[in-house]
Amino acid sequence: MACNNHRRLRAFKRWMKSQSIQHSDALDLLIQPQDQQLWVKALCDIHEGDLIATIPKHACLTVKSSAARRLIEDFHLEGYMALSVALMYEKSLGQQSPWFGYLQLLPDRNPNVPLLWSLDEIDELLLGTELHKVSLHSGLTLDPCDVCDLRQTVKEDKALVYEDWKACIMPFVESAPIRLNPDDFDLEQYFAAKSLISSRSFQIDDYYGFGMVPLADLFNHKTDAEDVHFTSVSSHSESDTDASENIEDPTDDHQNGDSLFENQNESNVTSPEDDFSADDTSSSTTEILEMIMVRDVKAGSEVFNTYGSMGNAALLHRYGFTEPDNPYNIVNIDLDLVLQWSSSVFSSRHTRSRLSMWKRLHHAELPGQEIDYFEISSDGEPEVELLKLIFIILLPEKAYNEFHKSEVALIPNKKGIILGEISETNKKLLLTESVRDALLSLADIRERCYGLRSMEDDVEALKACPVTNMKLYHSLVLRISERRIIEKLRAYSSATSAGVRLLNVCNGSTLGKKLRKR
Repeated sequence: MACNNHRRLRAFKRWMKSQSIQHSDALDLLIQPQDQQLWVKALCDIHEGDLIATIPKHACLTVKSSAARRLIEDFHLEGYMALSVALMYEKSLGQQSPWFGYLQLLPDRNPNVPLLWSLDEIDELLLGTELHKVSLHSGLTLDPCDVCDLRQTVKEDKALVYEDWKACIMPFVESAPIRLNPDDFDLEQYFAAKSLISSRSFQIDDYYGFGMVPLADLFNHKTDAEDVHFTSVSSHSESDTDASENIEDPTDDHQNGDSLFENQNESNVTSPEDDFSADDTSSSTTEILEMIMVRDVKAGSEVFNTYGSMGNAALLHRYGFTEPDNPYNIVNIDLDLVLQWSSSVFSSRHTRSRLSMWKRLHHAELPGQEIDYFEISSDGEPEVELLKLIFIILLPEKAYNEFHKSEVALIPNKKGIILGEISETNKKLLLTESVRDALLSLADIRERCYGLRSMEDDVEALKACPVTNMKLYHSLVLRISERRIIEKLRAYSSATSAGVRLLNVCNGSTLGKKLRKR
C-alpha cells in the first residue's frame, strides 16, 4: 500500500511539472496510510506572504478545457451537470486524458458525502438531523454545485440526481456524434462525479466557471484557521480576485493496479477526438491561480485551507466531513413544529388566526420573503421571528384584538411595543415567562426528532466508533453538535426565565422601588 501511494504521488508530481503547476519546496504532499487521506505538510517554517504554489488555469479540469467541451455545449448542458459530464468523459479516456496524472491520484468517488449513502444509512445515521427530516439551512450561500436547495433532504437530493441523469445524461450519451461507452456515464458514475465535484471543485473565474483545481484540492479545511489564501491572477489585470475555497476528500482511494503508473503519458495529450477538443482560450491561457500564506506555519505542521464559514450539516452535506466544536453549527425549528406545539395548546382556529397575523406583519417588514423554519444559533439563541410568532400565539384574546387593531401589544410591565420594531438586538423584550415556557416545549419536540437514543448514547457511541467508519463518526458528530444546541436553547430559556422572575420580585419590593427611582 505504501509503495503504491508513493507511485501515485510521484506520477502526480511528474504530471504537475508537465502542466507548469509549481509548488514550494517547503511543501510535502502525503497520503495517510490509515485512511488514504491526502494532506499537505510544511517541511520547514513557512511565513505569511510566501507564495507557495502557482496553477495555470488551463491545467484545471473544466468544461472549457475538457475535450468534451463542444459535445457539452452543443447539447446545451450547463452548470455542474456539464462539469460532471466533462469529468466522466476525461475519466473514460483513461491514460489518454490530459488529466490522467491528476485523476489517478483522486478517489473514484467521495463515499462520505451523504448523497452516496443508501436510504437505510440515511434513515439510521442522519435521523433527526438537519440533513434528514428537518430542513438544512446554514446561513450561507451555496454555489450551483449543490444538487438541491436548502429545504430538501438527502433523499430528495438522490431523487433529483436520478431525474437529471435520466432526463439529460442518458440522452446526451445516446445522441452524441461520437460513440460514448454508456458504462462510463451510467447512474453510478454520475453519482460518483457529483460527489467529487461537490467536495473538490473551485470557482475559478467568469470564463472557466467552476472546475477541478489540481494541487489546490489537496489542502484540508480548517474553520477560521486557514494558513493559505487562494487567489486568481491575470497578467492582463492589475487586481487579483479571490477564488472560492474548497476541500480535499478524506476518503479511501480506489486502487487500480501498478500499470496505472508505469505507462502514463506525462505530457499534454491530444484528445483522440480532435474535432471535439477544447478551443484555444487566447488571453485566458496566461492566467494563473496563486496560493499565498496568510499566517506562519511551523515545520512539520499541516497546511490548511478553509472553505467558508459553515456548520457541520453543510460540511457533511457537501464535503463529507464534520468538525468538533464548530462555531457555525445551527439547529432549525420548522414552522410545522411550532404549529404542532400551538395546536396541542390552543384550538386550530386560534393557531390559524395567529399564524395569519404573524405572516401579515412579516410580509409588511420583508415583502416576498417566506419563512418556514427558524434558526437556533450555536449558543442556543432563537431568531427573533420565532419569538414574534410565539408571542402572538400566546397573546390573550383581548390583548390580541387590541393588537390586531393597533399593532401595539402590551407586555407584562404594561409597556406597549410594536413587533415590527423588535430586532435581534432587543428581542429579549419578547421573552415573557410564557414565551420561555413555549421555547422549552419546542426544544423537547425538536429533541424527539432524533429518536429513542439519548445524547449520552450518542456520545458513548462516538467514543467507541472505529476510526475507519467515517460515515458513523461524522453522523454522530453532527447529531451531538445539534443536540448540544438544543440543550443551550433550554439553558437560554431557563436562565432568562430565572432572571425575569428575579426582576419581577425586585419590582414589587421596596428595594426594587428604590432601584427604579435611581
